[in-house]
Amino acid sequence: MVSEATRKAMQGNKRANTKPELLVRQRLREAGLLGYRLQWKVPGRPDIAWPGKKVAIMVNGCFWHRCPHCNLPLPKSNVEYWTIKFDRNVERDAKNLKALEEAGWKVHVLWECQLKKKTIDDTFEELFPILANELGKTLISRD
Repeated sequence: MVSEATRKAMQGNKRANTKPELLVRQRLREAGLLGYRLQWKVPGRPDIAWPGKKVAIMVNGCFWHRCPHCNLPLPKSNVEYWTIKFDRNVERDAKNLKALEEAGWKVHVLWECQLKKKTIDDTFEELFPILANELGKTLISRD
């Protein structure tokens, strides 16, 4: 059984338009990588997608999707519940990624920790040239 506080906290989590997603979309606009769609109706409902080019970005929260970079600990209470929940989330993510790739999509997974002040510029410096190439677009310089 989940506590009332935990239940309320979980209900407060947004499915779309989270701060990390808004930040990625802002940077995409600044770089001239427009024409994307939100929550496109394919496996996993990518946060950002260019359906015509079959390119997608998943913006994953480190806690819920169990970031491989952060190695976050499990909550201390109700460990069995959280273990099952997180395992199911990771399994679903892998299944959706595989389904998209098998359908010919190029999928980029961005982790919340990659969007922090210390790492965000490096993250986009690496990602944007790849995206621009996949989309056949020219990047706009941020300078």
